[in-house]
Amino acid sequence: GFKTSNIPLINKNSLPEKLKQNPKLSCVVGLSSEPERLVDLRKNRMNSLKEMENIKYINLENIKKEVLDAKKTFQKYKWPLIDVTRKSVEETAASIIKIHEIYLNNVK
Repeated sequence: GFKTSNIPLINKNSLPEKLKQNPKLSCVVGLSSEPERLVDLRKNRMNSLKEMENIKYINLENIKKEVLDAKKTFQKYKWPLIDVTRKSVEETAASIIKIHEIYLNNVK
């Protein structure tokens, strides 16, 4: 019963202007992971796609910067952030639903 979107935070222009202008327009929840875990996930993704060219995509220092920039964005707009490094999909979903309930109670 939920409509959701995934917006990867690649750069400062990744966020829709509507959200930048009105951060409380919708319930936004950030999902973050430890950079080392993201390296593993991205390496696996590259292997499955037989992609070996994009070294920047799996560079730990680049990923650390991406994660830090994303955290700063969520702090700036006061959006909740969940570290999903060691969480199951079910645990993550339960956390998001709880945050959504709180959001709905605060908008009334």
